[in-house]
Amino acid sequence: MAKTKTSSTVKNRYNAKAYDQLPIRVPKGYKEEIQAHSAVMDESLNGFVIRAIRETIEKDTTTNTQANE
Repeated sequence: MAKTKTSSTVKNRYNAKAYDQLPIRVPKGYKEEIQAHSAVMDESLNGFVIRAIRETIEKDTTTNTQANE
């Protein structure tokens, strides 16, 4: 009988194909603050970070566009 791939191996391979990783470092204690905020907002930590980045890029792009007019 042939060996089957473990579930984690399959998931890891999928994640490597579908996602980029962006490890970040924050000051001690700040992680808990970020986690608490994301919980209050009823979203995952990853979802919160992605939303924060998207909103900042959008704001910066809008601000820079207006400044150049």
